[in-house]
Amino acid sequence: MTGHYILAVDQGTTSTRSILFDQSARLVAVRQHEHHQHFPRPGWVEHDALEIWRNLCRMIPETLHDAGIGLDQLAGVGIANQRETTVVWDRRTGRPVHPAIVWQDTRTSAALDAMAGNADKVRELTGLMMATYFSASRLKWILDHVPQARELATEGHLLFGTMETWLIWNLTGVHVTDVTNASRTMLMNIRTLAWDPYLLELFDIPSKMLPVIRPSMEVYGTCTGVLEGVPLAGALGDQQAALFGQTCFDAGDAKCTYGTGSFVLLNTGSEVVASDHGLIPTVAYQIAGEDPVYALEGSIAVTGSLVQWLRDGLGLISTAPEIETLASTVKDNGGCYIVPAFVGLFAPHWRSEARGVIAGLTSYVTKGHLARAALEATGWQTREVIDAMNADSGLTLRVLRVDGGMTANNLLMQFIADILDTTVVRPMMSETVSLGAAYAAGLVVGFWPDLGSLRRNWHRAAQWTPSMDPVLRDREYANWKYAVTRTYGWIREPEPE
Repeated sequence: MTGHYILAVDQGTTSTRSILFDQSARLVAVRQHEHHQHFPRPGWVEHDALEIWRNLCRMIPETLHDAGIGLDQLAGVGIANQRETTVVWDRRTGRPVHPAIVWQDTRTSAALDAMAGNADKVRELTGLMMATYFSASRLKWILDHVPQARELATEGHLLFGTMETWLIWNLTGVHVTDVTNASRTMLMNIRTLAWDPYLLELFDIPSKMLPVIRPSMEVYGTCTGVLEGVPLAGALGDQQAALFGQTCFDAGDAKCTYGTGSFVLLNTGSEVVASDHGLIPTVAYQIAGEDPVYALEGSIAVTGSLVQWLRDGLGLISTAPEIETLASTVKDNGGCYIVPAFVGLFAPHWRSEARGVIAGLTSYVTKGHLARAALEATGWQTREVIDAMNADSGLTLRVLRVDGGMTANNLLMQFIADILDTTVVRPMMSETVSLGAAYAAGLVVGFWPDLGSLRRNWHRAAQWTPSMDPVLRDREYANWKYAVTRTYGWIREPEPE
């Protein structure tokens, strides 16, 4: 091993961050650049992949400058990324043929409805529901709607990737994806870890445009340009990276990351656990030369972005942290419930036609009640996923490790502990997505020797224990579930393509 630091790239839904870690897993320097969110039609969400790449090229030198180090001090770089977001580019020019279609985008719902007869087979092969959440239908949409795209793809000129593939290709010239991201495309067989011929035929995807599937932890290539000479040695989807960064290495370990959306992952070891309750079996990670580790996942589309909507869309607050202060001005939600099905409902409902509602409004309700109901929406959605996870795994979760920006909200964390009737724990290092990417690369290049050394870096920062009256908890949960049913069936006509 050469170098005294590991660089992690966290390419997220609203921003990209470059974070430097030392051998004690301490954050040494961080830079962050937001990128624009584009909403060309209702239900459509797009990013400019070139903007994201340019942001990364700017922030890496800034991060190294802040730390006062050069490239020779980097032992390696790892990437964590927003998953399912779909990029198609021309290998000859390096330019995308269409804006990146983001994981939140629902434009392909009608097309997937028409393919519903294949849902059981798709789920058998991939573990995934036929949902707009995953990449395959977006890739098909680009091939079907961008002029000459299908012809160029068939000729081998176009490349497909999720965001880590796009960044790895730009950094190294290598066209690869890791197993965690591949498992979210709805094109990979979750057991063989290979692109599946049945799925490629179903979605009419030319195999020439697909990246090579590799383990999450191996040297993919040596960087050029902005990271000249640095080995790129790890890649994970952001939620799997958070699981790894939280050192959830044993079957039964679970974490929830609270960000734009929220994601609960339960390590299930070497077993693919099929879900009967709306969860997703997924690849958690794979170390080169070892068998893959699997997880059960519950994905929640809208949590932190609900707070952003209250801030930017309604002007109810001026900064995100103000939501806690405003919610604390009242003792309860005043009978008000917000179900933020802005892009449909994800786990455990999977209702793409659902749309958000505010239920139980009376003249008694104030902006404080709305703020509290918005926070509680994150808690109730977590409860729905944990209930499904307990039912599928046959286990009762006793400790939930949490991370992400919303964990700074003590009112929310206490509410989650109360309604789960479970201890909630936050680590000292809150940047667990970036840390997971750093750990992945660091293990490969020998910066850290083994999983045990990573466990020793984990330290508790805060803990919340349940204290809510069970009768109140059950009554409020019943009200929430009734409010959820009010979101069903709002999209009754196919959305235009």
